[in-house]
Amino acid sequence: MSKTKIRVLALDLDGTLTNDEKIVTPRTRAALDAAAAQGVTIVLASGRPTAGITPLAKALGLDKKGGCILAYNGGKIVDCATGEALYQKQLAPEFVPQLCKFAAAQDVAILTYDDRGIVCERDGDEWARKECVTTKLEMYHVDDLASYVDYPICKMLITVDPARRDAVCEAGKAQFEGRIDLYPSSPFFIEAVPLGVAKDVSLGALLDRMGLTRENLMACGDGLNDRSMIEFAGVGVAMQNAEDAVKQVADYVTAADNNHDGVAEAIEKFILQ
Repeated sequence: MSKTKIRVLALDLDGTLTNDEKIVTPRTRAALDAAAAQGVTIVLASGRPTAGITPLAKALGLDKKGGCILAYNGGKIVDCATGEALYQKQLAPEFVPQLCKFAAAQDVAILTYDDRGIVCERDGDEWARKECVTTKLEMYHVDDLASYVDYPICKMLITVDPARRDAVCEAGKAQFEGRIDLYPSSPFFIEAVPLGVAKDVSLGALLDRMGLTRENLMACGDGLNDRSMIEFAGVGVAMQNAEDAVKQVADYVTAADNNHDGVAEAIEKFILQ
């Protein structure tokens, strides 16, 4: 875990880079700036849509420092400086009505995104509304989501009471096995993405493009959707607040959680001289 090898820093946002108020604290911001000054490429790696990450990327100055946005859990990577899509995988159109039907049968909400923000039939659902808090995007009601989505999308998001998350996710995996991937990304979110989309896969493609290997990557996260990139990275870091399954594959678990600069702790330990 040599400091000099790390050239790319991939950071989950919610529960990792940001505190529970969705803020990057001063110590963590200083650590990010110092890493960028050493030539480290910062990648904001989230399940959020691109539009839900872009304001934070700009606030961190990544449009000037050459950072990237990894959105939709790896469905798309965008160069912050140019806006160019460096990598992208889209959900096949036939899965939109199938996923909507599945969500209705499970009596849970499902949503996706358009150029305005979030679109959802159950726009009053308490678990669906949490995506507004997470992304800082507006939610718009549509009467028939399956008919409304006549444009390319990278993912759909099933939102559910945490007490039912695992059962609903297992039902979805059984129904769509071998065709698309479903996995939890928070206690109340289940991602529905093209087969093989994950943070480690897209980060691998980015590293190839940069002429680097996984030994040059440090990845920090807390959720199950971060597990793949933490296991893949040369230095995989789990936050103190991470789920146990994530901690099990990490090279290092921070002493501090996301509310107490866990990311800064990791950067200072493994990147800053």
